[in-house]
Amino acid sequence: MTAKEPRLTTVTRTQGANRALKDGTIEPAGAELDFVEVPVLVHAFRRMVRQLEFDVCEMAVTTYLCARSFGVGFTALPIFLVRGLHHGAIQTHPAAGVSDPRHVVGRKVGVNRGYTVTTGVWARGILADEYGVAPEAVTWVLSGDEHVEQYRPPANVVAAPEGATLAELLAAGELAATIGAEIDDPDVRPLIPDPEGVAMTALTDRGLYPINHLIVVRDDVLADHPGLAVSLFEAFAEAKQRYVEDLRHADGSSLTGADRLNHTVMQVTGRDPLPYGLDPNRDILEKLLDYALAQKILPSRPALKDVFAEETWSLQA
Repeated sequence: MTAKEPRLTTVTRTQGANRALKDGTIEPAGAELDFVEVPVLVHAFRRMVRQLEFDVCEMAVTTYLCARSFGVGFTALPIFLVRGLHHGAIQTHPAAGVSDPRHVVGRKVGVNRGYTVTTGVWARGILADEYGVAPEAVTWVLSGDEHVEQYRPPANVVAAPEGATLAELLAAGELAATIGAEIDDPDVRPLIPDPEGVAMTALTDRGLYPINHLIVVRDDVLADHPGLAVSLFEAFAEAKQRYVEDLRHADGSSLTGADRLNHTVMQVTGRDPLPYGLDPNRDILEKLLDYALAQKILPSRPALKDVFAEETWSLQA
């Protein structure tokens, strides 16, 4: 008798790199994906971290790393759906009185949601590497709590005053800057001058195209279905490769959002903007682990291979 294919509850936001999976054009061998739509994706991250609610789930990278350090029972696959350029995520207001990224030293900087949010990790890393702003030299003010309940941030991380928004605190000059906060205020501007140009220089000089999201699978599901990690990787990879091929022939001026950014990165580098697998992403992943350790998100630095499913270590796409 042929074993019945597992039906896996799966959360991943519809986007170019997974569209062929979401519409059923591509299916993983030996499994069926039962997609669950969670309108606010970060809510799915929390539900996965706290209740292991889904079998397969898109997840912010540092949320995953933090959760795994506390023994949460899921494991990542090197499927990197979302990347971004984060120089522009750091914003300021004339009331803050800062004109240079170095001016945030000794000041308060707001961070959208929690300290472990991946955009915040990359932005703090950029401030440290490119402007000499050590994470401990700033007081980080959070607008929310952490997905991983057990995590305790360092002493220079505090909650925003009850009832106050980051936008209000920034406009009042109480914050020198904010990270990752979408503020509708014409006076708000990037803290780093010409952030797109600086980010493109970092991309061409150092290959800095930060990874934000990957895919995690519950450990019991992986144990019950040998070969599933490889099957999922191959299916996601095929969907992504179709997307990249479409980007090659697209008119960049007609694209928006992540599609436009991926197209630009491909034009600038001449390469696939979304490589999957450990080997093509080793440098950027090692950098993220460095940042997570320096920012006290991880208590110790794991080996890169140890945070990904062993069956996927040699896979690339």
